[in-house]
Amino acid sequence: MIPTLEWTPEGVNFLDQTKLPHEETYVLAKDYTAVARAIKDMIVRGAMAIGVSAAMGVALGIERSNATTIDDLNKEVDIICDTLAKTRPTAVNLFWGIAQVRDRYNELAAKKTPIPEIKRQVVALANRLYDEDIANLRRLGAFGAELLPEEGTVLTHCNAGALAACGYGSALGVIRAAVEAGKKIDVFADETRPFNQGTRLTAWELLKDNIPTTLICDNMAAYFMGQGRIRAVIVGADRIAANGDTANKIGTYGVAILAKEHGIPFYVAAPFNTIDLDTSSGKGIPIEQRDAREVTHSHGLRVTPHGVAIENPAFDVTPAKYISAIITERGVLRAPFAESIAAAATSSEYEPQAV
Repeated sequence: MIPTLEWTPEGVNFLDQTKLPHEETYVLAKDYTAVARAIKDMIVRGAMAIGVSAAMGVALGIERSNATTIDDLNKEVDIICDTLAKTRPTAVNLFWGIAQVRDRYNELAAKKTPIPEIKRQVVALANRLYDEDIANLRRLGAFGAELLPEEGTVLTHCNAGALAACGYGSALGVIRAAVEAGKKIDVFADETRPFNQGTRLTAWELLKDNIPTTLICDNMAAYFMGQGRIRAVIVGADRIAANGDTANKIGTYGVAILAKEHGIPFYVAAPFNTIDLDTSSGKGIPIEQRDAREVTHSHGLRVTPHGVAIENPAFDVTPAKYISAIITERGVLRAPFAESIAAAATSSEYEPQAV
């Protein structure tokens, strides 16, 4: 399993995804501000990994605090959580991870728990969230594998694999599970401009697993769909609204429209904590705007003329009507998504999976 991030006695260790596929190097974040930089600079990326990284960042900040009173520690926790919350606005998992540790801290602080015990418990919680992420994605993968064809090519956009999580992955986890079940699946990976997650990450990750993979430019998807070469599309998500509208890497919306036109199933795979029950539709999902340099430069060299205007939204929103199913660790959700999501949110049958 690819070690995307890891809690260590020295801090949180991140595989530097900005250096892949050329270098497999790690960045050690020794305090919460370094964790925030790792998230902001996309050293760690992917909604699932961002959520656990944020939880570890809060836990690290609390563990490294020199506060001797609960009142002083409360003030520090406010700053820690606010710093991490400002890193990347679209992935709801970021705020979920912060809230998981913040809520536990608030419970312990309200009971006047000794500070050393508070530190121990929040660190334990962050590490449990890491373990649960892997277990839940394996469960998600098993549900999703049943939807993929016995053989054929699956298209994916961006990277929703082990690199985007603590391990295994969501969209790529479904593909992994299908291959493990004996299905003869190969993958078309969109390059995913402008940050090239498909080019740099998905292709690298799937090759490591010996899953046959072909890289295509983003504007080639329609051609291959028209040729009958693609049997299914599966992507991850950074935030899913309560009605099923889904934010994912820029370009996903277009792929979904193409899949609908060609009669190809379009699946979204994401852990249930990616669903934002407080956001009624995709119109309420904030879209991160990133540095123009990601568009104007390639490998450090400018490829656009000076003076041209640049827009660089990192995500777009795919309306629920284009989505065939949403695959979660709680099961496969289908339209009408507002109803299936609400039912899954209140289901008494689901319990988090332990490793």
